[in-house]
Amino acid sequence: MNVREYYSYLSAARAQLWNFLRALPPADLDRDLIDSGDRFHNIKDLLLHVTDVEDHWIHGVVLSDSVHQRYPHDWVRPQATQYDLNWILEYSREVSGRTAAFLDSDPDLNRSVKLVQDDPASDTVTLDQLLWNVMTHEVRHTAQIALMIRQLGHTPPWLDYMRFARPQVTPGQASADAPDLDAADPDSDDL
Repeated sequence: MNVREYYSYLSAARAQLWNFLRALPPADLDRDLIDSGDRFHNIKDLLLHVTDVEDHWIHGVVLSDSVHQRYPHDWVRPQATQYDLNWILEYSREVSGRTAAFLDSDPDLNRSVKLVQDDPASDTVTLDQLLWNVMTHEVRHTAQIALMIRQLGHTPPWLDYMRFARPQVTPGQASADAPDLDAADPDSDDL
C-alpha cells in the first residue's frame, strides 16, 4: 500500500466519523473524559489536534503554506469546547482537501524534509516518512476517539481499513470465475 491509497482510506474513514459525531449530543463531544491530560480532554480537543498536526507537518513544514492562521486557536492547548463542531470540521476539510490535492500532484516521496526549517542542524526525514507519521498519528487518535464514544455509551462507527478497501479478484478467483472457453457451446454458430 502506498501513501495515496492509505490517505484515501483515512479520508473516507474520517468522513464516516464526522457524520457520526454530528449526530451525537454536543455535550458528549465536550465531556471531559481524559482527566489527567493537560492538553486534550475531550473528543473535540482530539479532532482539532489531529487537524493541527496534519496542517503543521504537511502544509506548514513541507509546503510553507499552513491554513492555521485562518482558524485562530491555541494549538498547544486547544480547549476546543469553545468551538462549534462545524468550525473544527471546516478547518479539517480545508486541511485534508489541500493534503489530497498535494498527494494528487505526485510529489517526490523520497525528497528530504527538514523537521525544523530554521535550524541548519535539524534532522531530516523523507517526505514519505513524514506522511506516514501524520497518518499514523491520526489513526492513534481516532482509536482514542472511538474509545471515548464507547465511554459515552455509544457504539462508534466501523472504521477499519477492510470496510473501505476495494474488493480485488485474486488469480485463483479469476480462473474459477472465468468461462471455460474450450467447452463447446451447442448454441454457437462458430462450430
